[in-house]
Amino acid sequence: MWNYSEKVIDHYKNPRNVGEIENADAIGEAGSLSCGDMLKLYLKVDKNGIITDAKFQTFGCGSAVASSSMLTEMVIGKHIDEARKITNQQIVDALGGLPPEKMHCSVMGHEALEAAIANYYNEEINISNDEIICHCFNITKSVLEHEIKNNHLKTIDDVTNYTKAGGACGKCKGKIQEILNSINIPEKKEEKLTKTQMIIKINNIIEKYISSELRKDGGDIELIDVENNKIKVKLTGRCQACNRSQLTLTHFVEATLKEHIDENIEIIQV
Repeated sequence: MWNYSEKVIDHYKNPRNVGEIENADAIGEAGSLSCGDMLKLYLKVDKNGIITDAKFQTFGCGSAVASSSMLTEMVIGKHIDEARKITNQQIVDALGGLPPEKMHCSVMGHEALEAAIANYYNEEINISNDEIICHCFNITKSVLEHEIKNNHLKTIDDVTNYTKAGGACGKCKGKIQEILNSINIPEKKEEKLTKTQMIIKINNIIEKYISSELRKDGGDIELIDVENNKIKVKLTGRCQACNRSQLTLTHFVEATLKEHIDENIEIIQV
């Protein structure tokens, strides 16, 4: 049994703005009867681009009715370009949440809104070359990519909850996983340097950025040892006896090594 918020129950039992707008300025459809959910959204837009009325007709579950009802309330009074920024997550948030298995209802509302705005601006949506991934629900590759990116989906179950794709015969799950893998490429973790590699890298930074500056004042620096992020060094020449040697180590040597190697580096004078 799914838990629904009070707002979802209210908008399901008392849906707002149900019906059709004659001579609507924009009409958008999403879903299909074969999928079990379908939404038709009507918008009335004044000469200033303000949505003055919105109505919907839907075939679907209580979450579909509630999502459609909430969407109409969200768009009325907004400029059509502002309404275009509404996301499916904002519909969910306005409803006080939806069960994961019902997230596709908010997606359907968002898709109907996008279609209506495209209709208002006479924008053509060309899907002729778009590969159909889920034939059971007629879900295309671009739709899946859009929802995965926008909603940060990580698993096939996530995709099914948001789009229904993979929720019937399941034959498309392999392709869904391929799309997930192509979008959610894991960040490569930087391999930890060995002590020898660390010594070589530190010596390179010292020679390139540090020693040259110290030599201008008759001093220099020598790397003594490396223990994890603790770098033991020895100041030589005039730097060795300088009363500002500690400032040189912390404000110059340590800061330079932190910038080029690791912010956790700690300089120890020996």
